[in-house]
Amino acid sequence: MFMRVDKLQAELPAPKKADPNAAAALQELMGGKYGEMSTLNNYMYQSFNFRSKSKLKPFYNLVASITAEELGHVELVANGIAMLANGPDNPKNEKGGADISDAPFADMQDIRLAASFLSNGGGAMPMNSNGASWNMDFVTTTGNVVVDLLHNFHLECGARIHKLRVYETMKEPTGREVCGYLLVRGSVHAHAYALALKQITGVEIEKMLPTPNINLSKIPECQKYLDEGSHRRLYTWSPNDYKKMSGIWGNGEQALPGDPPVELEVVEGMPEGGKIHDLTGVASAFTPDYAPEEMFEIATKLYKASR
Repeated sequence: MFMRVDKLQAELPAPKKADPNAAAALQELMGGKYGEMSTLNNYMYQSFNFRSKSKLKPFYNLVASITAEELGHVELVANGIAMLANGPDNPKNEKGGADISDAPFADMQDIRLAASFLSNGGGAMPMNSNGASWNMDFVTTTGNVVVDLLHNFHLECGARIHKLRVYETMKEPTGREVCGYLLVRGSVHAHAYALALKQITGVEIEKMLPTPNINLSKIPECQKYLDEGSHRRLYTWSPNDYKKMSGIWGNGEQALPGDPPVELEVVEGMPEGGKIHDLTGVASAFTPDYAPEEMFEIATKLYKASR
């Protein structure tokens, strides 16, 4: 089972302006071939279908714990998309009765992914930067642990290129922060799968790393995550389970070349994380409703009744 915590894995800076085109670019990290929907569903279904869990527990624990982290990556990217699409908070937007006869959202006709506003109210969806739906054909779960781990290593390496290319299109601090955090954590996952394959096959796949050759220390948004040691930690995402992966990770192994040198470690639980941005309602876009002041009044009453 899963437990949900009302935080993001990393805190995102508020956007300085609405930029739906930047949000569309970030959609590639959500629903692209190497996006977070792909990493999540590959690892999730591999963990569901994993054979001989008790005998191969360190490897099962590895895939299962990374699954939980990837669910949080989907959440992080989705929040970044919604924040960029909507821009800075403006409490005035929440007031009802706005004049919608003068096309207040005429600019939406010119954005690259108009459906994100027209159908989704400026929110994230499981699609890529061109609006194509994420595809279950991107999922590989063979039942063969070596093949699956090799696929996962490939997936994480492809995702690192993916994130770097999206980062290179970004000027907005919100989107760049999403990319910077995911580049660091993607490096951890690629390294983890390489070490797992080494344990099984004896092949020193970690000598291929970093693949691609990305020096994270040259990316400003990665720096604070490197300084705090995020590049060396795998989390169990559970108070009691998935600890056996320490036989693969955190057994004297060292961080990747180019990263701050240190031993790897397994951390029980999860990172502290950061707050989730509270998106302002937009009455003229019919979010949350045509008469938002009534909705807010009802919600306030319900909140008081729950205390």
